[in-house]
Amino acid sequence: MKHIDPYNLGLDKNNANFVPLSPVSFIERAAFVYPNHVAVIHGDWQITWKECYERCRRLASALKKRGIGVGDTVALMAPNVPAMYEAHFAVPIIGAVLNTLNTRLDAEALSFMLQHGEAKVLITDREYSAIIEHALPMLEERPLVIDIDDPAYQGGKLLGEKDYEAFLLEGDANFQWSLPADEWDAIALNYTSGTTGNPKGVVYHHRGAYLNAVSNILSLGMPHHAVYLWTLPMFHCNGWCFPWTMAANAGTNVCLRRVEAKAIFDAIKTHKVTHFCAAPVVHSMLISAPEEMRSGIEHKVSGCIAGAAPPAAVIEGMERIGFDITHVYGLTETYGPAAVCAKQAGWSGLPLDQRAELNSRQGVRAPMQEAMAVLDPVNMVPVPWDGETVGEIMFRGNLTMKGYLKNPRATEKEFERGWFHSGDLAVVHSDGYVKIKDRSKDVIISGGENISSLEVEDVLYRHSSVMGAAVVARPDDKWGEVACAFIELEEGAQVTESELIEFCRERMARFKVPKKIVFGPLTRTSSGKIQKFVLREQAKAL
Repeated sequence: MKHIDPYNLGLDKNNANFVPLSPVSFIERAAFVYPNHVAVIHGDWQITWKECYERCRRLASALKKRGIGVGDTVALMAPNVPAMYEAHFAVPIIGAVLNTLNTRLDAEALSFMLQHGEAKVLITDREYSAIIEHALPMLEERPLVIDIDDPAYQGGKLLGEKDYEAFLLEGDANFQWSLPADEWDAIALNYTSGTTGNPKGVVYHHRGAYLNAVSNILSLGMPHHAVYLWTLPMFHCNGWCFPWTMAANAGTNVCLRRVEAKAIFDAIKTHKVTHFCAAPVVHSMLISAPEEMRSGIEHKVSGCIAGAAPPAAVIEGMERIGFDITHVYGLTETYGPAAVCAKQAGWSGLPLDQRAELNSRQGVRAPMQEAMAVLDPVNMVPVPWDGETVGEIMFRGNLTMKGYLKNPRATEKEFERGWFHSGDLAVVHSDGYVKIKDRSKDVIISGGENISSLEVEDVLYRHSSVMGAAVVARPDDKWGEVACAFIELEEGAQVTESELIEFCRERMARFKVPKKIVFGPLTRTSSGKIQKFVLREQAKAL
């Protein structure tokens, strides 16, 4: 007689016991439970969770009236302002997909993303009107353009049909919405710089965004009603999912248009900021700020550092000025932080430099990520925990992208043999904590942003005097890493370092331009391939 499993008999999923996971549900709860708690602060302007929720519904309603719905892309080009925050809820509650654009990119890169993502709407801040004005004519079809006319910024011009506040008036504050039919539906599109070709469009799903929002709270031990300062760009991996985290936390978002030391310290003191996230370059800026600038902070401030492997000196420096820093690690493909250097009780009694060294490691899997391993990429066997044997960091679990938009070949390659391949090479220490040693991809991470070495090389090769070019990462105290170019000139050609740097500045975003150029013959293998590992060592020694 065939055995019938009683736990699968008449116990099916139904509307009473199962709903798709989506982070948009967090704002409805925050508005219901804490309607009068301050949700967003921007200068002298602030709104409660009830008002924030109403504004999100107005935006969603206005977009829907314009024909935007399931599977449509809505792009944003903006700094950390209220409109950027509201879009993280308004766009997905109508089933559309949010594409936050990197404000540091050039018009050509932005036009590619808008075209590839098939953006139907572009909400753009006046600050970026010049670059957007150049990007729009490159598109096959112009999207609906809405301007963010922020009084906090002087300059630029309006490009769109109407401004953001006027567009909200088209919508209904009581707009009725529903959760996605499937938690696997796309919620966001984020473009990442690769080592070759055009950037790849990383697609997130509602389930992953929901779980990483909660994972952030657990990783940082965030208390209820935290006050979060937006030093991390919301365009970067959707602000590491913190827009949704802060709604789940029913905390307060403090917006910041410009990431400057004085503005950060002033906001911390004025609004009693408890948490912030930033790349190592921002933490270095805070460490270097005059002591009088940070005086007066008498409450605990917790910072999160990621974007590039942080030097232990940065973590040590932040602790020295009184900040509690947690190191997290991840990639665009893992919703931002999918690993955390979880602190152990025994570390607190160690000398500061030893604590900093331990805290600078990439750590262990985040609470909501299923698995993180360092594997031999050839045989997929875990490396020994000896702190010496190098393997590749790989992830598996819900904090991993759906895949790359319109790029099944790249998706299949990254998910080969059931793991997401990060491309980061690391060792595992005896306590199971992971430490990055190198990158298998020649991506330079400068100030938390990726730079493709091949992209920079391509520009350098356009100069008539350049015969050979190789770009590698050079350690930098401020940015973590910067691009360093090694140049082989055509016979008889003459060009100065400053001339080549200016040549690059005219052709790419400033943060990608090499900060140092070295002239001389390039070291090659017998087959003619440039030996970049040799150049990296030379760059470090400069």
